[in-house]
Amino acid sequence: MKVNIYELLEGAKQARGAVVIIDVFRAFTMESYAFSRGAARIYPVGDIGEAYRRREETPGILLAGERGGVRQPGFDFGNSPFEVMQADLQGKTLVHTTSAGTQGVAAAIGQAEELLLGALVNAGATARYLRAKNPAEVSLVAMGLAGVTPTTEDRLCAEYIRALLLGLPFSREGAVEQLRSTDGARFFRAESQDSAPEQDFWLSVEFDRFDFALPVRRDEQGYIYTQPVHVPE
Repeated sequence: MKVNIYELLEGAKQARGAVVIIDVFRAFTMESYAFSRGAARIYPVGDIGEAYRRREETPGILLAGERGGVRQPGFDFGNSPFEVMQADLQGKTLVHTTSAGTQGVAAAIGQAEELLLGALVNAGATARYLRAKNPAEVSLVAMGLAGVTPTTEDRLCAEYIRALLLGLPFSREGAVEQLRSTDGARFFRAESQDSAPEQDFWLSVEFDRFDFALPVRRDEQGYIYTQPVHVPE
């Protein structure tokens, strides 16, 4: 198995084979917690306008996401794992659009042989899913901030999944403290608490909290969506 690490939106466009789009702060962490609260399906989309159109087509769909970290007008949720943890999402369908993670999905879907969504909370399950499939090539894409600026947490997650896939040593020691003092520092600022509360940081850095991978599929209309596939140890 050949494992490559790419970064940012340009990396998502270059990725080949089985592709994992990684967004720890916070897109795919949020989706993981939404599934833990009972969500049935989540449709990642790149365009805000498409999110609004999808709700017009299918009343009852919930909209989630952000631009610049801020919930968009008329959306039911922002991009906060802590926010969705307070909600009863049993059987609900969400359409999700973000500045980085879902943009990476849109960029990679055309050339990926298989596409998965990754974060620290489901990294181990993602690696187990891929090991079972044993693709010849895996591309891990650390999406960074808005898909244009590299971030510590997404690179760390990519390196962690790579180590799990290849049986390489990986130390988590000091990782949470490093993230808190670098790209996670924004979650501890008073002015960020409405859109990016401190709890989001702690929920995002729980390594391997969930035992499911998030592969991307197409529905009967051709829309891409994800739902959890459990991969127990």
